[in-house]
Amino acid sequence: MGCAPSIHVSQSGVIYCRDSDESNSPHQTTSVSQGPAAPLPGLFVQTDAADAIPPSRASGPPSAARVRRARAELGSGSSAGSAAPAATTSRGRRRHCCSSAEAETQTSYTSVKVSSAEVRIGPMRLTQDPIQVLLIFAKEDSQSDGFWWACDRAGYRCNIARTPESALECFLDKHHEIIVIDHRQTQNFDAEAVCRSIRATNPSEHTVILAVVSRVSDDHEEASVLPLLHAGFNRRFMENSSIIACYNELIQIEHGEVRSQFKLRACNSVFTALDHCHEAIEITSDDHVIQYVNPAFERMMGYHKGELLGKELADLPKSDKNRADLLDTINTCIKKGKIHKIHRDSGDNSQTEPHSFRYKNRRKESIDVKSISSRGSDAPSLQNRRYPSMARIHSMTIEAPITKVINIINAAQENSPVTVAEALDRVLEILRTTELYSPQLGTKDEDPHTSDLVGGLMTDGLRRLSGNEYVFTKNVHQSHSHLAMPITINDVPPCISQLLDNEESWDFNIFELEAVTHKRPLVYLGLKVFTRFGVCEFLNCSETTLRAWFQVIEANYHSSNAYHNSTHAADVLHATAFFLGKERVKGSLDQLDEVAALIAATVHDVDHPGRTNSFLCNAGSELAVLYNDTAVLESHHTALAFQLTVKDTKCNIFKNIDRNHYRTLRQAIIDMVLATEMTKHFEHVNKFVNSINKPMAAEIEGSDCECNPAGKNFPENQILIKRMMIKCADVANPCRPLDLCIEWAGRISEEYFAQTDEEKRQGLPVVMPVFDRNTCSIPKSQISFIDYFITDMFDAWDAFAHLPALMQHLADNYKHWKTLDDLKCKSLRLPSDS
Repeated sequence: MGCAPSIHVSQSGVIYCRDSDESNSPHQTTSVSQGPAAPLPGLFVQTDAADAIPPSRASGPPSAARVRRARAELGSGSSAGSAAPAATTSRGRRRHCCSSAEAETQTSYTSVKVSSAEVRIGPMRLTQDPIQVLLIFAKEDSQSDGFWWACDRAGYRCNIARTPESALECFLDKHHEIIVIDHRQTQNFDAEAVCRSIRATNPSEHTVILAVVSRVSDDHEEASVLPLLHAGFNRRFMENSSIIACYNELIQIEHGEVRSQFKLRACNSVFTALDHCHEAIEITSDDHVIQYVNPAFERMMGYHKGELLGKELADLPKSDKNRADLLDTINTCIKKGKIHKIHRDSGDNSQTEPHSFRYKNRRKESIDVKSISSRGSDAPSLQNRRYPSMARIHSMTIEAPITKVINIINAAQENSPVTVAEALDRVLEILRTTELYSPQLGTKDEDPHTSDLVGGLMTDGLRRLSGNEYVFTKNVHQSHSHLAMPITINDVPPCISQLLDNEESWDFNIFELEAVTHKRPLVYLGLKVFTRFGVCEFLNCSETTLRAWFQVIEANYHSSNAYHNSTHAADVLHATAFFLGKERVKGSLDQLDEVAALIAATVHDVDHPGRTNSFLCNAGSELAVLYNDTAVLESHHTALAFQLTVKDTKCNIFKNIDRNHYRTLRQAIIDMVLATEMTKHFEHVNKFVNSINKPMAAEIEGSDCECNPAGKNFPENQILIKRMMIKCADVANPCRPLDLCIEWAGRISEEYFAQTDEEKRQGLPVVMPVFDRNTCSIPKSQISFIDYFITDMFDAWDAFAHLPALMQHLADNYKHWKTLDDLKCKSLRLPSDS
């Protein structure tokens, strides 16, 4: 069954499940235990009831008449005549209290030594410990004694409780297999209420509860058992104090319901092992109807079990999001591809084999690497020559994830109709390409705004034929002498300080800060935010060094840019700090991650020329040549930021941290800044959804999936969270209040207009023709940007970080742009607003 787990149900109630490919070392064994305080389905706990009970008060023996009747029914005979009374007295006196309520619960030591029973369930061999029975009788009478001595004869451990409270306490302590409740007398306690209270507990799932009812006279009609069944009882026992009658009833229950429940618990333990197995496993019926899939199968295939269970393998499950075309058939079959498949059958494999391979003859022939060696001299010479290399490839232990995916698809093809198999061949061709995350756009006639916008942001442009180079001025060697005198966080002018008091709010107005600081908002906001997050303490640097660093970084942002200037950097820093304050984000990252995120936000666009990567590549700029036309600007931002930082000790915020911390911090900063490059936008979003959102949603919905939210603290998931955070902070303009959103839309449009103007002047390919200042509709461009880039990304981020205010702003702003577009208005505001 894939992982071939071995199951051990220990006497202590611990189940060990181990994958076949794992060693037997303890740290590689998955242990799932169940105790009284934390019961889990499918785990059987057996405790020694008698040994666990502290003696409290001795109880007198039953009456002499009852003792004689018990000896007679038990068949003690004359040979035991002298010993029987002593034995009986001993048993009677060893009914010890096991409840906090004194003398309300009593325990027996059986005089019959019964060895544990061995039970076989398929290939499993399990040991069933002696049965435990709980008698709930308010008063001792012949009926309670009958069951007491029947338990003694059968070798069962027996407790007797006098009150509902002590009965429930005792059951929760010992998890009895059989409970007998006196239903004859209603004045002492409500038997049905007692049964319901026990059924409300988790351990009662596998317990058989017996109701002792009064015998009905011949002139009365026998009552229905339905009320008893509805209350939670399994069986009804007509009052009969005969020990043999009680004994027969208990033995029948043991070999019937109790044995069945024990087998059911064992089956649940198998499923516990399968749930913890790392390999994908499904169980199907003879008719290929899926009956079980484990969490690994769900994770690998991308379906929840609710979407798979009850479906036939030949059927293609449909949903509203799937179109009934060939590509959707391909996707469905990929998700139904399987590695390990278990067919439930009656044991006659010859009957199921033709059904399993009914499509075999319809499949076109394929070559299996492993089968080449068996062809001998009959194989073509090319195959003979290739075999050694192919064999080495097949035996490689290093297997890339895409190789596993292709193997899964190949396995899915084997039992698929020929049309599906051919479609899966097309899937394999697609998977062998490199652009797996970038969606394919329609023609420009469908939506030129989207096509131009996406083409400009997600490609490196076309190679131009002229030899001209685009060179922009860099401030790398800028002198610091013209900078304002350093300020302390306590020396901030009142007008600036008053604005900064609101910096923790999402509605913080960055443009007001830009105005009062004369386009120098980054230093002031940066000092306030970095102080709040304790960055100086973490880096072990002085505030003077931090101030100097902010001044150098801000000086290398181009204030002449309409959009990519230090105000944008301050805005991204503000959004990053806001996200870091959200509870789930804060719980997923450590302080090093927080510091890296704040620094990355600060430097992520330093020395931006106000032109896109596509423009620089088309213009043959020196940066495009330096970085091989790949993530040109993002690579430049990080490289320059570290150059500026480390070249002067006065602004080197990293000078006092050790080498290992510096390397870790540097790598995190580089990774986050590179994540702002748009060519891998959909890759980052999809990885975040699959690794963070889906496992989290599965746990919230109560799925059996083993991907719990603690997984977000794994290093690889922390990287995805940091990437998603800075990406959202970088393009959060549509989620700002409407006035701020409109201002940012005007600024980015102006920067794109300027690029189009320059492309036309220099004879370069126009990357985004729709951004012509004479014809462009800014509302249309904003709608396209939100539809294509923003909505899905912020839905995923909101599902993780919980950002209702942002999502409301996004909805309001989108409505604003749609209204303008419907009115064929190319301006930023409604006529009534202006």
